[in-house]
Amino acid sequence: MQAIHVFQFGEGNFLRTFVEHYFDTLNEEGGSFRVTIARPIPQGVPLELFREAACRYHILLRGVKDGAPVEQVRRITVVDDVFSPFEEEEDKLYRAATDPALRLVISNTTEAGITFAPDAKDAPLSEITFPAKLTRFLYARFRAGLGGVYMLPVELIDHNADHLADCVRRYIELWQLGEDFAAWNASENFYCNTLVDRIVSGVPKTDADRARADELVGAHDPLLSVGEPFGLWAVENKGELSRYIKEGHHGIDVILTDSIDSYKKRKVRILNGSHTNLVPAGLFHGLSTVYDCMMDPTVRAFVLGTVEEEILPLLDADAAAARSFADAMVGRFENPFLDHRLTSIALNSISKWQARVLPSLLEYVDSFGKLPRRMTVGLSYLMALYSRARRTEGGYVAALPSGEIALQDDERYLAYFADGGSVRDFLCDSASFGRDLGKIRGLVEVVEDNVRRIEAGEELL
Repeated sequence: MQAIHVFQFGEGNFLRTFVEHYFDTLNEEGGSFRVTIARPIPQGVPLELFREAACRYHILLRGVKDGAPVEQVRRITVVDDVFSPFEEEEDKLYRAATDPALRLVISNTTEAGITFAPDAKDAPLSEITFPAKLTRFLYARFRAGLGGVYMLPVELIDHNADHLADCVRRYIELWQLGEDFAAWNASENFYCNTLVDRIVSGVPKTDADRARADELVGAHDPLLSVGEPFGLWAVENKGELSRYIKEGHHGIDVILTDSIDSYKKRKVRILNGSHTNLVPAGLFHGLSTVYDCMMDPTVRAFVLGTVEEEILPLLDADAAAARSFADAMVGRFENPFLDHRLTSIALNSISKWQARVLPSLLEYVDSFGKLPRRMTVGLSYLMALYSRARRTEGGYVAALPSGEIALQDDERYLAYFADGGSVRDFLCDSASFGRDLGKIRGLVEVVEDNVRRIEAGEELL
């Protein structure tokens, strides 16, 4: 039986510890899948690591169950090839697109990845957006006379597949690729909104964790990635997707549903919103991981108070499910094995705050007629962090009371603050968070005052 081909944009820890775990488990259960991975950007995990290991690697799932530690090692063998289309291998991208066995296209390009820009039709692959790359990928398949595929983006934005489909449609129009291609894309391809949930901390960060991982694996694996045992993938069911995506527990729990909205709202607002809101505050308090934050009484109270008083009251449509998810979240945050670094979560903080926290803040203001104190404090710490942005030869950094950390975000945001831009102007620019936050009564004034207090060394939590 010919293996079902899964093409994946993204070689990072999350996809390798989540999606590959799922398809690898399906193969173990009698399925036939193979995954090809392409980098979505020129930088990433060194490809020689994959080549030296013949695309084989291990994942380590660590957690606590019934008070006892759980450590599960799995060798992943489902990956067929990993390549960079920017290093003289662009032809591999189009060969994969024209494989008759291709059925699924999966992506994780961060919240900032699914975006439209007026990219030129003939621009280098490294200079165009991910949706533009996907448009070229699909155009190659169309010209080969093949049928469509299922797009399953896992970026954490609302209606991720709908946004991706809209971007592809706009590139087809911009590049004048023809009505036939536009019709083929609209009728043959299925863009399925998804929700993913698994905390992945990636490679072990400490000597002790590295030694323990080597002991459990039986050798050193530079591609090993650490995650939690919990895993959930909710996928919008379209077309004949159930032929390729199987429901139930297969390493992770998979749900096919007519709408992922309730799952998405609950997860993004409670889990991801809590993560994003605590990170700048935790960094200013000299903490390194989510676990550290949960062990610090002040930051822990800030996290739990945000969920209890400012997020859960907005999720009363399914209050019992939201409460159960929040209770489980606390245990996941307290997982001592997950070295979930705040600096890792801080990557692309502006787009993350817009996607994960801003919807709750706006709904809270509409529902209660006042600002949510803790979410406003979280935004204040974020602005205080970015206000400290400074250029170096190696990138942007920020000096905090506990030391200097690297800042990684859209160049325009970091450059703005490094050049002395004001918090007020940044918040009032709709290009920053997708809307003018100056129109939210009192928000800008409170954040400005909070930033001044943070700079004066005051404790806001």
